[in-house]
Amino acid sequence: MTGILSQYMMRTILASTALVLVVLLALAGLFEFIAELDDTRGNYQTAQAILYTALRLPNLAFEMLPIAALIGSLLGLGAMAGNSEIIVMRSAGLSVRELSSMVALSGAFLLILTGLLGEFIGPPLDSYARNMRMEARYQKDDSRLGNEAWVKDGSTYLHLERVNPEFDFGSLYIYKFDEDRLESIAVAENSGIDENDNWILENLRETQFHRDGVQVLQSSRSVESFEVNSDLLGSSIAKPLSLSARELLSFIDYLDRNSLDATKYETEFWYRVSRTSTVLIMPILALAFVFGSLRTGGTGGRLMIGVVIGLGYYLASETLANSGQVFNLNPILVTWLPSVTLALVTLFALSRIR
Repeated sequence: MTGILSQYMMRTILASTALVLVVLLALAGLFEFIAELDDTRGNYQTAQAILYTALRLPNLAFEMLPIAALIGSLLGLGAMAGNSEIIVMRSAGLSVRELSSMVALSGAFLLILTGLLGEFIGPPLDSYARNMRMEARYQKDDSRLGNEAWVKDGSTYLHLERVNPEFDFGSLYIYKFDEDRLESIAVAENSGIDENDNWILENLRETQFHRDGVQVLQSSRSVESFEVNSDLLGSSIAKPLSLSARELLSFIDYLDRNSLDATKYETEFWYRVSRTSTVLIMPILALAFVFGSLRTGGTGGRLMIGVVIGLGYYLASETLANSGQVFNLNPILVTWLPSVTLALVTLFALSRIR
């Protein structure tokens, strides 16, 4: 019997959450599309803006799933409470803990879905969408096709004038240091990374600074090996939200090994983990509410409560994450505080149910 009830509650919660998520994505996608229409240029026109918006929907779904899970659970469980189904379950001998466990199954399913979206689907599609938009906008202007980048490899600093998705860099400047002394400066007219992650430098001119003089070396083609490979370089020019958790961890490790500031990427990583974990809490929090005044309330009241709590969580998360970077606060603390607060509120609300 418990298994049947668990499946019934899961179907109810997931159906309501799916409906809410579709509505939220429709609104978010519309706003995203309107914003893109204000910046169409080159080959980037309405059709490309629609494609860009569609490709970004998985990442938007990942960001909105905690709110959708809360509102959907409130609507689904609230409807069950309004039909006295929750009361019948309690009368049949099910405890609050058992009901919470049954509801948590829906949260676990949504947590897995959120993890898949945030790790394997959303980031690569978001990265592809941004590259597609850049190429369409500046296809006829090679000087603007790509991003300028500075990267560090131990005591060597690399300045890439243009990095495009094919990892053709144009001019490359290399500054090598020996402790605090500049050892050499080199410039290559063209550069790139081959399939073995070797750096191919063409028309390289290097000026070496010795204690007894200066030496200039030239080479038509040179093969160099740096710690920075195509994956790390791609991570350095991509927005953090376009990176998977694995890519974030790899880039954080690279930054730490080179004594560079990794706060922005650490914040994004822990924010993503906490946001994913919060999806598990939302259905249980909704269950605590439906035992109270929402049991006899209408759909509008449940919807309003869900929107208020969801927006409060979203604003608190965004504010703390951004302020943590500004004031150099611990990324784990600022990203997990809203989720831990929600968990404590859920436990307190459940403990008051008789």
